[in-house]
Amino acid sequence: MTLRDAYVDLVLGGTCVGCARAGRLLCAECRAALPTDARSAWPTPAPVGLARPFAAAPYDGTVKQLLLGFKERGMLALGRPLAALLAQAVRAAAAGIDAPLVLVPVPSRPASVRARGLDSTYVLAARAARLLRHQGWTVSAVRLLRSRPGVLDQAGLDAAARAVNLAGSMTCPSPGLRRLARRQARAVALVCDDVITTGATAREAQRALEAVGLHVAAIAAVAATVKRGPAPAPPPVRSAGPTSMWTPGTTLPP
Repeated sequence: MTLRDAYVDLVLGGTCVGCARAGRLLCAECRAALPTDARSAWPTPAPVGLARPFAAAPYDGTVKQLLLGFKERGMLALGRPLAALLAQAVRAAAAGIDAPLVLVPVPSRPASVRARGLDSTYVLAARAARLLRHQGWTVSAVRLLRSRPGVLDQAGLDAAARAVNLAGSMTCPSPGLRRLARRQARAVALVCDDVITTGATAREAQRALEAVGLHVAAIAAVAATVKRGPAPAPPPVRSAGPTSMWTPGTTLPP
């Protein structure tokens, strides 16, 4: 333990979320052990038409504790390593794309934002975009989606129940879309989430964006739920479609 760790432990009583060592919320050893790349993360079964999903880590161990600490326990300092993981997933998802990127976070439920005082997914997407810009990427994070009332907490719901709960639950209001169109004539959209579980949330976000003419190239997430048992074959990858955010002949909604 360094002198800084000892000071943090003395003043704040902090412990590492990964190994419970006294000091920083994420000790140097646990930080060094975090994944350094991202991979495809197809849920099983995958929602029909889901854009290819990427995640930086399994939703397990230290990464799971990072997300729980950040979202549920107000440990805002954990946003930095989480944003770095999301940036890894974005880099993997955007491989081969030669166009500006727009990271669109899945919208948090208003009740959750009020309770936590934090729109966690947007914060992570914005920080990931900032990291990527420092690395030379042309990328921004934009709140384009809104949740309609009546969406239940997803915890404890199976894949079918999640799909029913989320069907038609997101919308992409015109004002945000128009502001983006004025700033960015051509870009590729990536849906960003914290955890991919069944894929229902990402698929609904994708549907809402595509309903107003935006092409979603891929899904990027910090983590994906660990699936036990033999690894299934991934579903067929859908056609990549146009790389322009607004496809030829598409007009923005009034």
